[in-house]
Amino acid sequence: MDMEQKKHPSRLFVEVTTRCNLTCGMCVKQNGSGGIPEGTLSADIFEALTPAFPHLDSLVLNGIGEPLLHPQLETFISRAKTLLPEHAWVGFQSNGMALNDQRASMLVDAGLDRICLSVDAVSDDRFRVIRNGGEMQGILAALSGLNKARARRAGQDLKVGIELVLMRNNLAELPDVIRWAGRNGVGFAIVTQLLPYHKDIVAQAAYDTNTMGAIAIYEHWKEKALHAGVDIRNYFDIFMKTSKTESDKRTVSYVDQMRSDANALGVTLHMERLLQRDEEWFDDAARVFDEARRVAEEENVELTLPGTAPRNTRRCEFVEGDSAFVSWDGDVHPCYFLWHRYACYVGGIEKQVKPWVFGNLRERSITDIWNDPDARSFRERVLGYKFPFCFDCSFALCDYVGEADFEQDCYIEPVPCGACLWCTGLFQCLQ
Repeated sequence: MDMEQKKHPSRLFVEVTTRCNLTCGMCVKQNGSGGIPEGTLSADIFEALTPAFPHLDSLVLNGIGEPLLHPQLETFISRAKTLLPEHAWVGFQSNGMALNDQRASMLVDAGLDRICLSVDAVSDDRFRVIRNGGEMQGILAALSGLNKARARRAGQDLKVGIELVLMRNNLAELPDVIRWAGRNGVGFAIVTQLLPYHKDIVAQAAYDTNTMGAIAIYEHWKEKALHAGVDIRNYFDIFMKTSKTESDKRTVSYVDQMRSDANALGVTLHMERLLQRDEEWFDDAARVFDEARRVAEEENVELTLPGTAPRNTRRCEFVEGDSAFVSWDGDVHPCYFLWHRYACYVGGIEKQVKPWVFGNLRERSITDIWNDPDARSFRERVLGYKFPFCFDCSFALCDYVGEADFEQDCYIEPVPCGACLWCTGLFQCLQ
């Protein structure tokens, strides 16, 4: 039976262009496959979305590309503001390089409510490495223009924020970025983990490949064993021994008890990952996060931090938030994960993804597409969370979900969500 669903989306993510003026190494466009075609949203496709506007809470005008490269961006914002409910907001994320005083004024005059600039470092050299083609001076100019524009229209509550993609090479800068942001008029900061789209940057991922549940069980039994004079971190050194000492047997016994505990809780333990995790590095990451929180409070910056390990309980903020994602060509999709064709790396293993399309706005209305039986069934199945959690599976990624031509998973569920990490608390976005 179909669960209760809204007749209109509450949030729209609209890709105004896939073109960009930077070549950032962590971007899906730089994955080496060339699988993201370049295109720009037409005015008629945007107009086809307007029947949904009176029902929206938010309209986010960005996707793969740089929104400021669209010459009608201000027109789209102005048009949306005439139709959106009073409480709804319009915003987008940007690298900021095309944002000067004049463009900032145009955006504010059009009614822009929120803008989020990409700032992954405050040191010029590291910023250039991460945002290839970008300059910190460009970010400063963008913020200066936005601050002037909103000062001129004091009655308009423009929220200015930053987004930082967290990697191993910029983690230490996080508190400094937050401090710098607060002192330059930024009101909020979104920190997200890196989703590697290319094998060369997998090592930059700054999150644990073990789930939070697995780490908690491991830490409990590690401390319990140490208290008894047993170090289970030596497990692999003794596991293959044909003749084990009494001390070896005690180690194996503790690991067996730990596994039994995990099985009872329905948590998979990847022993090799657990025993090889860099505990010192993750302790340092926790300290950096604590410092970032302290700085954010001092500078009055609303800070959103990601998890440092996948949570075991999944929550799809996109489907639960009644979201629809629209490509520049008019295709309608369910989420960020299934928006484009690309490869990504889940725990270092390659996952092929292809777009999941419910319909195209040149052929059907946004309301018809949203209420299509296939779209409603997709949302219902996602909200049931009966599909497998591949990140917590000893056999992942299997052929069922690893390839792009997905039909069903090992649970015989027809939604390709088992290998999605967006619902585990690792990734954040403007929404």
